[in-house]
Amino acid sequence: MTHKRSAGLLLFRRTGQEQDHGIEVLLGHMGGPIWAGRDTGDWAIPKGEYGPQETPRDAARREFTEEIGLPPPEGEYLPLGEVRLTSGKLVTIWAVEADLDPALMVPGTFTLEWPPHSGTVQEFPELDRVAWFSPGVAEKHLMPSQIPFLERLLKLLEG
Repeated sequence: MTHKRSAGLLLFRRTGQEQDHGIEVLLGHMGGPIWAGRDTGDWAIPKGEYGPQETPRDAARREFTEEIGLPPPEGEYLPLGEVRLTSGKLVTIWAVEADLDPALMVPGTFTLEWPPHSGTVQEFPELDRVAWFSPGVAEKHLMPSQIPFLERLLKLLEG
């Protein structure tokens, strides 16, 4: 059985502040009715699935544009490795230093039958908002399966 693969970009910017590693990271809040009104553990690194015809890095750049609606940042892509989820999906993330104004986001959309079994198909944003968080706050909001990427970024920047 072939497991799905997903790739994404974790943007970070330097704040010049001593506390909380002197950086902030950009996370996206999951869009759609299932995630509405939820906050803790419901933010994610912008990412998405890809097939065998695409490299993980190319997929990460494409997915950033699809989810945020802006071109992926240029700069050095720092590999944060992979995490295999309990579902079997393999997630690969790169960190890149860049600044981005969350107000400029134009989210990609997906369709979903909502309410379930209603026959009504609606369109929802993949991410309903993005925001910058200090690492300590990001850890509280980030989906638990993605916390290792944040920890790896902090280690990389400390080294």
